[in-house]
Amino acid sequence: MIETVDLTKKYGDFFALESLDLKLEKGDLLGFIGPNGAGKTTTIRILSTLLAPTWGEAYVCGYSIYTHPRDIRRAIGYMPDIFGVYDDMRVIEYLEFFAAAYRINGSQRRRVAERSLELVDLTVKRDELVTSLSRGMTQRLGLARVLLHDPQVLLLDEPASGLDPRARIEMRGLLRRLQGLGKTILVSSHILPELADICNRVGIIEYGRLLACGNVQDLLAQVRGRLVIRLRVAGPVTQAVETLEKCQEADRVTVRNGEILVAIADGVSDYSPLASRLIAEGHHLLSMQEQEVNLETAFLELTKGALGRPAEPAGGTAGKSTATPVGESLE
Repeated sequence: MIETVDLTKKYGDFFALESLDLKLEKGDLLGFIGPNGAGKTTTIRILSTLLAPTWGEAYVCGYSIYTHPRDIRRAIGYMPDIFGVYDDMRVIEYLEFFAAAYRINGSQRRRVAERSLELVDLTVKRDELVTSLSRGMTQRLGLARVLLHDPQVLLLDEPASGLDPRARIEMRGLLRRLQGLGKTILVSSHILPELADICNRVGIIEYGRLLACGNVQDLLAQVRGRLVIRLRVAGPVTQAVETLEKCQEADRVTVRNGEILVAIADGVSDYSPLASRLIAEGHHLLSMQEQEVNLETAFLELTKGALGRPAEPAGGTAGKSTATPVGESLE
């Protein structure tokens, strides 16, 4: 449904987007994650045919952004991070106005507007002035607007930006519902927890370069590197560390905030001898568990050393990851 090949956007010597290769199949919900200025909005504006790339190609629903921009616009629903509303319009009038722009005429126009309101749970506000809506309701109204013509692909730029916790939860529920309807969705965000539990795929971008893209679990496994075990013991930690360092299953043992972290040696899948050795030598084991790696950890590891560094011109190192696996970052 969406494919980009070597997609690049330059402003002088600055790469806003560099050699982006991305592919989404029907029904995918891709979380496009990156800090502000990473290239998320540039990508979405190119895919929606509002911005021309410097070079490279992009296809949406099989249409090229160069030769079939009108067909792409009919097939997509684009929701920018900030959009204007008309102060003197009621909610239902606002949707009917845009339905007319999509050439939805007659009695069908009202039915389509009502259907979109129902889909985003905004029916109770149908006769309210648009300006009376809260930020969260306004975002839902924007989503209702892009659904009027039943697009196959949704391009949502920071749809949860500025929302309170309840509104963010409601937005996640809406995205799950739309994915269930078979929509292909690309949603950008710099708020990581928003996307971790709803996306089947994640792309991490920084300084215009895609650092990683794939299934959420595969991405977490890639970042994790070697397995890390967290241990707590009663009594002196130093002696327990000395015991664990004698185990062949342990590659490296460190202590952090009174907790023992053990990086498991390569090729070891059974780390139960660690517990057996501790108990055999008289240590009281309080807890033992694998160190969790979440989407936020993955982002921090994949962008390690790049955040906060000024963007560099072509030929520099901007956007290149210097990440190390979580299991090797124990110091």
